[in-house]
Amino acid sequence: MGFSKTTGAILSGATAIGLSLSAAAKAETELTMYYPIAVGGALTEVVDGIVADFEVANPDIKVNAIYSGNYDDTRVRALSALNSGEPAQLAVMFSIDAYDLIEQDIIVPFDDVVTSDADKAWLNGFYPALMANGQIEGKTWGIPFQRSTIVAYYNKDMFRDAGLDPEKAPTTWDEMISMGKALTKGDTYGIMIPSTGYPYWMFQALAIQNGKELMAGDGLTTYFDDPKVVETLEFWQSLSTEHDIMPTGTVEWGTLRQAFLEGQTAMMWHSTGNLTAVKKNASFDFGVAMLPGNERLGSPTGGGNFYLFKDTTDEEKEAAMKLIQFMTSPEQAAAWSIATGYMGVSPAAYETEALKSYTAEFPPALVARNQLEHAVAEFSTFETARVRDGLNNAIQSALTGAKSAQDALSEAQASAKRLLAAYQ
Repeated sequence: MGFSKTTGAILSGATAIGLSLSAAAKAETELTMYYPIAVGGALTEVVDGIVADFEVANPDIKVNAIYSGNYDDTRVRALSALNSGEPAQLAVMFSIDAYDLIEQDIIVPFDDVVTSDADKAWLNGFYPALMANGQIEGKTWGIPFQRSTIVAYYNKDMFRDAGLDPEKAPTTWDEMISMGKALTKGDTYGIMIPSTGYPYWMFQALAIQNGKELMAGDGLTTYFDDPKVVETLEFWQSLSTEHDIMPTGTVEWGTLRQAFLEGQTAMMWHSTGNLTAVKKNASFDFGVAMLPGNERLGSPTGGGNFYLFKDTTDEEKEAAMKLIQFMTSPEQAAAWSIATGYMGVSPAAYETEALKSYTAEFPPALVARNQLEHAVAEFSTFETARVRDGLNNAIQSALTGAKSAQDALSEAQASAKRLLAAYQ
């Protein structure tokens, strides 16, 4: 509502002051939330929309939602803000950051702020596989929000052209190789698995499929030089060096989706968080499938959790909890899943009319959730960022031919042992 020059209708000074005071009184609590986007696209607009809906329902709470880049960028920016005294009450950060955030004593467990029966029911309402990274030593430190598993996207038109059944993606490594060879033609590769951005994540999927985890569940032990793990990296190498179904060197995480859409690869492994963007932009018939297995099927979970910062007043904690519960409610989780491709974080999300209708019309939206049956917690230890960097470097040095898989992983294991020794 504005002032009309033609009618001369104006609010009295007293009324204007009253409205101003009323508005000030309504916005009693202000929250700052940092959040990442790891798959590109216009997801900031989706988050802004959810926050706007929350503020309408909670006029006494103002939310500053700050997009902060990818997961690593967000962790750095949020912690820098805290260290410099800037107020921040909550953030969506890597689910695998929990050990480091606990070690730095900057987050609080949700068990300490969840008191009512309704709150406890909410806390127990998420998929257990998505809670695994956030539950440490009997307490819950992270709440699932933008969560994923790795899925296999494939071009059904290319399958048809190669004489393959477009409704049957590979379910084993051997099938992936044989189908990959049939699909590799001219400038098109059979498969691309990204090895920048989050190479450890893809490698963990391959290792699980080969029957070996990369870490113990205590945050203290890694198995990078285990023979099964070395064999896994050698298999990844062989997709390009022996079978010629994948490019040599590294495959870029950030541009892989576009490469798939442009027909440079018939299959790609990527986050389910890309699903809606692929659906909107693919000019061909495509499918989505669980990852193939060798000794077993498997994918790590992935994505971001909500964390609650310790240096927060009781009023701010209460407001932050309202926001987190709103953004993870079945209705909002369903809307987020439809808008992005990330999975609904609770069984209740899939019981909403919106998600039931969407998945009936578009069954690929169920693949990531169905794969939870075979999922494990994403790779996470104390000193996660540094341990992970060592593993990432090992993977890339092997894929580029700079080192053998054995040498690269032995070095990464030795580095991880040094980093984790202080926590033993």
